[in-house]
Amino acid sequence: MREFIYEVPPADDGMLLQDYLKCRQGYSRRLIIDLKKSGISVNGEHRRMVDPVRGGDIIRIVLGELDETNLIPNPDLRADILYEDEDVVAFDKPADMSVHPCALYYNDTLGNLFAARYPGLTFRPLYRLDRDTTGICVSAKNTFAASVLMGHLEKTYYAVAEGLLADDEGTVDAPLIRVPGSIITRKVDPAGQRAVTHYKVFFRSNGHTLLALKLETGRTHQIRVHLSYLGHPLAGDTLYGGHDDLIGRQALHCGELFLPALPGRTEMVIRSPLPEDMQKLL
Repeated sequence: MREFIYEVPPADDGMLLQDYLKCRQGYSRRLIIDLKKSGISVNGEHRRMVDPVRGGDIIRIVLGELDETNLIPNPDLRADILYEDEDVVAFDKPADMSVHPCALYYNDTLGNLFAARYPGLTFRPLYRLDRDTTGICVSAKNTFAASVLMGHLEKTYYAVAEGLLADDEGTVDAPLIRVPGSIITRKVDPAGQRAVTHYKVFFRSNGHTLLALKLETGRTHQIRVHLSYLGHPLAGDTLYGGHDDLIGRQALHCGELFLPALPGRTEMVIRSPLPEDMQKLL
């Protein structure tokens, strides 16, 4: 259960309740629709979403966990927690762990770990990482946090690419499309969706390059395909031309995340150190 209290400032006198929640507090349209059923009062009384609010009004919202979850709790799974509060939890996801269950991995995912640690809460990951990509993975603990934060998290990925990139920084703007006949594999193709990746070189050593990358778009396998497109696939990424003689997975890590402010907490940056297997490549 999570409670939020807002006092309407004089400048917002006359706004519709639904507009105040959406424009001033960041509530999504879906969450506002859900709140129509229950969980909201103004000055202790029921108020319709189309009613105006007045300066000084006290809005009280109570969010309950009404969603059903069918995730199998697995208390034997392990992932360090980098940060946690009433609204979110940031896991340091290890390699060889999917975020969501699927046909092949139904009880050994981050979702199964979440279900064991937080019984009764719905697993709401705010983005996904590939099974063998390590690092920060954030899940909301309630509908409000999911509504406000989804799409507003700024992530920095760290990658070790094969070879020595010539430029110290650059941008790859190359559209991606699914490879015909494959469920997951992507390739650069003019007919695909636009995909933009910004990169900066941190270090060159031992025939490898350590990069920091930020995404303008979030396409499937975007970093992996774009680096392969540059002729420098990720170490260990055999799907896109890398070699697994030095590391047994793609050398990709979500290492830094900007988390916007929520009620009771200021904005912050969460960091996860580069995993040992990626350090050894350098």
